[in-house]
Amino acid sequence: MTRRSSRRSSVAVRRTVLGLMLGIPLIAPPVMAQEATPADQSVEESVTETETVAVEETVVEQPQVLISEVLIEGIEGHPEEERLQISTYDAMQVRPGMRVTREELQNDLNGIQATGWFSNVRIVPQNGPLGVQVVVQVEPFPPLSAVEISGDDEDLLSDALVEETFASDYGRTLNLNDLQQRMKSLQGSVADQGYALARVSGPERVSPEGVVTLKLLQGSVSGVEVKFLTKEGDDTDENGNPIRGKTKEWVITREVSIQPGDPFNRNQLERDIKRLYGTQLFSDVKVTLRPVPEQPGDVVIVLGIVEQSTGQLSGGLGYSQSQGVFGQVQLQESNLLGRAWNLGTNITYGQYGGLANLNFSDPWIYGDKHRTSFRTSVFLSQQVPQVFQSQDNGNIRTAKDYADNGSKKAYETGRNYGFTDGDKAPGDVNKADSEYPNRSWFDYEGDTVVLRKVGGNFSFSRPLNGGDPYKDSKWNVLAGMSFAEVRPINFAGDTRPYGVSNNKLRKGKVDNDDVICVSYNCADTNTLVGMRFATTYNNFNNPRNPTSGNFFTAGTEQFLGINNDSPTFNRLRASYTQFFPVDWLKLHKGCRPKPGEQADCPQAIGVQLKGGAIMGEAPPYEAFCMGGSNSIRGWYDCDLAVSKAFTELTIEYRFPLISIFSGEVFMDAGTDFGTQKDVPGKPGLLLGKDGSGVSIGTGVIVTTPVGPIRVEVATKDFTSDYRFNLGVGWKF
Repeated sequence: MTRRSSRRSSVAVRRTVLGLMLGIPLIAPPVMAQEATPADQSVEESVTETETVAVEETVVEQPQVLISEVLIEGIEGHPEEERLQISTYDAMQVRPGMRVTREELQNDLNGIQATGWFSNVRIVPQNGPLGVQVVVQVEPFPPLSAVEISGDDEDLLSDALVEETFASDYGRTLNLNDLQQRMKSLQGSVADQGYALARVSGPERVSPEGVVTLKLLQGSVSGVEVKFLTKEGDDTDENGNPIRGKTKEWVITREVSIQPGDPFNRNQLERDIKRLYGTQLFSDVKVTLRPVPEQPGDVVIVLGIVEQSTGQLSGGLGYSQSQGVFGQVQLQESNLLGRAWNLGTNITYGQYGGLANLNFSDPWIYGDKHRTSFRTSVFLSQQVPQVFQSQDNGNIRTAKDYADNGSKKAYETGRNYGFTDGDKAPGDVNKADSEYPNRSWFDYEGDTVVLRKVGGNFSFSRPLNGGDPYKDSKWNVLAGMSFAEVRPINFAGDTRPYGVSNNKLRKGKVDNDDVICVSYNCADTNTLVGMRFATTYNNFNNPRNPTSGNFFTAGTEQFLGINNDSPTFNRLRASYTQFFPVDWLKLHKGCRPKPGEQADCPQAIGVQLKGGAIMGEAPPYEAFCMGGSNSIRGWYDCDLAVSKAFTELTIEYRFPLISIFSGEVFMDAGTDFGTQKDVPGKPGLLLGKDGSGVSIGTGVIVTTPVGPIRVEVATKDFTSDYRFNLGVGWKF
């Protein structure tokens, strides 16, 4: 009795353990928030109070039960039944004949769920004839038929990109693991576009037809704040007060294209920061993103601005053919009143003349959506014009008009007489003999011709950006006007509208028809009023030292005659430059990078073609000058031609040498098309200028803080006649 009773009690306890341990189904959390169905319940036997206490103690001790069989339900007849069955078995550790605990079955359920194939998984234990059967009930996802994107600006993920990403999955049973990988790929594509805060989440829904809905969430910009910092990065002074900057806040924020409400884009922000540095007003710009607690995912862009000194005083000594040895003083403020206005003055005083200039520019007119800039200047200059100079063939010298008692040769007498009909020769000086026969008109004092100019100009310039001030535009247009009063004088400051070649003076044979007009209409003063229009296209890869890309510019200046001594003419100019990258010389160490290093070897073939033409009666000092450091380098400034039309071609190979030194080999060629004879007075022909020529040379370029300095030597027309040249900046 005791044994029987004891046996019955033992069987009852074992069955109760099974019921409590495995009789209640194990259910994985449903995917896609689908509701779980009620589980099948096994029959529970009644137990005594003593037995219940024993069960509670046994559960705590995690008893093991013998598994007789593992069954999988829910994939019968599925197109990928075998694949899903194998995947399910592989995810389980439990096998028939094993003794397992409820915890081990729970781990298997989690493993099956982790395969990603099923929207719902349950493990239902059942009592079988040979032990406990483990029935795994699964609900596979449907075959993937389409992917939809919802949320913020779905256009960031194009239909083509989504189709390409999921192309290999369509028609196959949806797998959450594969879906997560595809979602990462989509998010990577969004991040590559600069949307670093954007997130692709989901799936929000999987329809019975296999349509998956994903959600795209973008981090937006809640605002842009400006904070001024010290060089050490502090935003407060020693008293704890915020640092106050000189620059107006709108000068900073107008360079930032990201506006409140826009999605955050890292690439866009980097371009904005580059524009801020481009103003040359700031030494550093520190960017931080401050989260907005009330709006998860949104940020405030905080710009930490470190201003740099914008006032500059500089001076130096130099030499030019037009001014000889000269001294120069420059004063400039590039952030006037904190509005990014540039105000500067330049005073130059030289051996042959001087220049005083006051200029003002606004890089971006306040409130203009086209990013229009404004520039103006006024000047007073006194220079020796190169059109009347020659290095080897003499110069044009001043002549003073006068008359004598009938002597035809002015140099035969020094007696000056006044004219009854005025103080200057009537009309064209070359007609003096025919209009006033047997009368001398000129005193050939032989002083250097000097031009004194007083005037100013203004211009407006804007990129062709379609009204988007942040759009990278390669095209730029300019329109402006200029005004000048030009007075030909000698070094004493006396008006001298006439000139004569000193070659004639040396020979002692000068007639009235050897005299030319220095100014238009032989006037004491010319008034020049011009309108200018120009356009440029810039596609260089580097604005300082390009190695690829092209540049084009074309412009016209129309001068209007407003009185008898004001000429009417038009001047056209155009140029085209193209660079071709090459990798020929390996002299610089940057041209021989070590494995893993990036090459730093800017070398290229540059080709420039430029030309111009003048239509109308322009005064000789407005003619084109050919020759010099920025023209045909085998000739001195303006020594090749003084013309009404010209064209020049330059081919140049640039290559790095060592440290800050680079080398160049070049060929320049140009012609005046025989137009020197069309310039009033023909100064180029009087001085024996060639009119056309070819120059071959080489040089060394030194990179300095103020720009490249060229030291060059160039030959003239393939002869041993050569000249040295010192130039500032690249020729093109």
